[in-house]
Amino acid sequence: MSDTLIEVSNVSKIYQRGKMDVPVLESLNLTVDQGDFLALMGPSGSGKTTLLNLIGGLDVPTSGSIRIGSENIDQLSQGQLATWRSRNVGFVFQFYNLLPVLTASKNVELPLLLTGLSGKERKKRAQAALSVVGLEDRANHRPAELSGGQEQRVAIARAIVSDPELLVCDEPTGDLDRTTADEILELIQLLNKDYGKTVLMVTHDPKAADHASHSLHLDKGRLIEAQPA
Repeated sequence: MSDTLIEVSNVSKIYQRGKMDVPVLESLNLTVDQGDFLALMGPSGSGKTTLLNLIGGLDVPTSGSIRIGSENIDQLSQGQLATWRSRNVGFVFQFYNLLPVLTASKNVELPLLLTGLSGKERKKRAQAALSVVGLEDRANHRPAELSGGQEQRVAIARAIVSDPELLVCDEPTGDLDRTTADEILELIQLLNKDYGKTVLMVTHDPKAADHASHSLHLDKGRLIEAQPA
């Protein structure tokens, strides 16, 4: 039996809009096993991205607890949370968030600037990550010289360069055509199956969810359905 990596316990999230409370998640419970590939689906405003951001340590719950591995991340200070994210989570977004003035290799190196690694070691790790995503021959190209699919591959290389246990992907194929999207999803699937990454992916696309081992559905801040993908 797989070990539990993620345990979300009785988590609620309420945002304030002026004087009004806007509940997004309500008493939500979720466990994810190490090595799982989970797709989070649901309509806009259902709380998918909020849940992803809480698990990835980009936001904190209003109430409840979130344990990732042995760490209760809801108890960490902002500084501790930033350090924890840099070591344990890789992020992949719909829009690749690459810096246009930097080469692919330098973009991939960015998370390693928070470490004590030498420039030589950072470059070596960036080249290894680009090799994993099939772009070692594009290391010196800037984003404007790459296709959308190649930019997303660079973003994935950046997400894995520090060898995190968890990948969180927010609509990673939302800006790509179907063929390119399938190639990116197959790459994420490879990282899950061959490299042991636990993957959480928010998507509106049932075809994207088919690449996951299973899917969970959210509606109005509640988990309403769990089913095999």
